[in-house]
Amino acid sequence: MSAAPTRVLLLHGLWMVGLTMRRFAQGLAAEGFDPVVLGYPSITGGPDAAAEALSTALGNGPGHVVGHSLGGLSALRTAARSPALPVGRIVCLGSPVCGSGAAHAFARVPLSRFYFGRAAGILHSGCVDWPAGVEVGMVAGCVPRGLGALLARFDGPHDGTVSVAETRAPGLADHVVVDASHSGLLLSRAAMRQTAAFLRSGHFDHGADAHGDGRRFG
Repeated sequence: MSAAPTRVLLLHGLWMVGLTMRRFAQGLAAEGFDPVVLGYPSITGGPDAAAEALSTALGNGPGHVVGHSLGGLSALRTAARSPALPVGRIVCLGSPVCGSGAAHAFARVPLSRFYFGRAAGILHSGCVDWPAGVEVGMVAGCVPRGLGALLARFDGPHDGTVSVAETRAPGLADHVVVDASHSGLLLSRAAMRQTAAFLRSGHFDHGADAHGDGRRFG
């Protein structure tokens, strides 16, 4: 791509709809970006449905991608399987790229397969592979509020659903931790500012917004 895109495609997480990304989209718009929220059936369609929506949108021109939880995993898998897509930078919000311990724990609950639907596989395995030319940043939360905290035993800081350790992968261009729960990342001004910083430059602003656990890779 000859110039960095300003269009940003947003993918929501499990059991959510496009509307849940609206506040985050407004935050990015205030930062000068052109956000487009993509909805997809996260349970009945899973990451394949997200990939279809993302591929269709990128067929209309280049764009950055921001994905919350499952949305981030889906974006990474799409980039890995379709390296020719004009993807700019990708920001994952609380995505368990190393696999979700909470998903593993919840799998022992009867009928849990209906809760995860077609998203179960990628939530268990995570996604740590994407094209070398795609810069990926991770915004993780460290406020331990969420259902996952009741089901999984986390070692170290977590956002109530995903541990900070589960969001770290060697291929990340940058990683930052902010004070937010898993769903709270979608309302966090700090997460919005950090995302905008990464989309502009390929790295986060490790200043006032960043929790002490945040650090850059490489």
